[in-house]
Amino acid sequence: MISFKQLPLEAKAAVAAGVVFFSMMLSRSYLAEKLDLRMRRWLLRLQMALFANALMLIGSLHVWRSTVTMFSRSSAANSFCFMPWKVAVFMFLALAHSSFFTLLFLVAEEPYFFSLAAYTCLGAYIILIFFLFTLGSVEQAYKFLAGRGAKAGAGNKNRTAMKPVLAVMLTAVLTVVGLLNASQPPTVNSVEIPVHKLPSTMNNLKVVLLSDIHLGPTVGKTKLAMIVRMVKALKPDITVIVGDLTDSEAEIIQPAVEPLGDLNSPLGTYFVTGNHEYYTSDVSNWFELLKSFNIRPLHNENVKITSPKSTDDWFCLAGVDDIEADVLRYSGHGMDLKKALRGCSSEHAIVLLAHQPVAAKWALQERPDINLILSGHTHGGQIFPLNAGAYFLNPFFVGLYKVGQNTFVYVSPGTMYFGIPMRLGSRAEITEIILRSP
Repeated sequence: MISFKQLPLEAKAAVAAGVVFFSMMLSRSYLAEKLDLRMRRWLLRLQMALFANALMLIGSLHVWRSTVTMFSRSSAANSFCFMPWKVAVFMFLALAHSSFFTLLFLVAEEPYFFSLAAYTCLGAYIILIFFLFTLGSVEQAYKFLAGRGAKAGAGNKNRTAMKPVLAVMLTAVLTVVGLLNASQPPTVNSVEIPVHKLPSTMNNLKVVLLSDIHLGPTVGKTKLAMIVRMVKALKPDITVIVGDLTDSEAEIIQPAVEPLGDLNSPLGTYFVTGNHEYYTSDVSNWFELLKSFNIRPLHNENVKITSPKSTDDWFCLAGVDDIEADVLRYSGHGMDLKKALRGCSSEHAIVLLAHQPVAAKWALQERPDINLILSGHTHGGQIFPLNAGAYFLNPFFVGLYKVGQNTFVYVSPGTMYFGIPMRLGSRAEITEIILRSP
């Protein structure tokens, strides 16, 4: 039987990831009620950081062997540039690995440069791993098609050496493009959506949709203030924030949240939790902070949005907790559609706020009379190559979907980004939704 010491480094990293994952499940099942909130918060984040780093270590070993070890056996090892290159690759990997720990130690009103650098390296790391894997697969396919009996000559060695060089070049270009794209203000996307049974007096009602701002290590007060200015310029009747506003505790990042106090939509500003609010383990404090800015959390509840022209005309605006609350066994929280829609009959239009598209799908299975669901969560994939995974994991990916005869689902690609200050194949968005009565 092979001992742990005899396992290759990649296998040891995989075992470590498995151990951390098991500890996470154990903590959620047996320790959630025994630990105080602050300890639970730190434990969860530490476990998530360790789990991510254990998985990343497998990829980092591959990156090091492809970009350093491979050339150490060639004439390039004697070059003046080889040692600085080794240092650069090591620093790149170290920064990428440290990104997850910034949530524990480096969150403030404005992002620290170290956090921005670390998450930029993480984004580049994901792209580099993809290209190394893809080019490696192409190389293996070429060798297979060329025939097993082909001799490994100088041409084959040159092709093997070119693989990491090409991967690094493509990664560098896409990283710059992604950074430039994410640094632009969110685009304003105007969408007209017919809402069955919406009163005629509420025709052309304007709802501004925000999602996935992710205040934390790489998004701070300056970017939030810009978003608020853009929202105010649109003059919405209602503003809704459908989760993942934050990645940190309310007390730590409170100064960065102050611009939200300038939102003054006539018919109110509303909020529902996303999965990242539950990762903070600080939802109650966030609810109180948002209420101080006249933002109403919809905690499995609803409000009647009354027409400014007639008190007899209204529709039901409901919100559900994010489904991750159930997974985390977050006390007093969890998606409860029956409670959220209590008093919302099919005689009036129903608009539901639900952070994850999966929750939107579940809601429609239970209540097909819901007319419009507003979601986020997917970020439109945020960066290549994660777009494909986000597409296949969510029943609704991004944009407007029609379900049945009288129901629409709109999924925001996110108003900012999570951690990595890059966007590739997606664009940050503030959505201006014009509700049309039939």
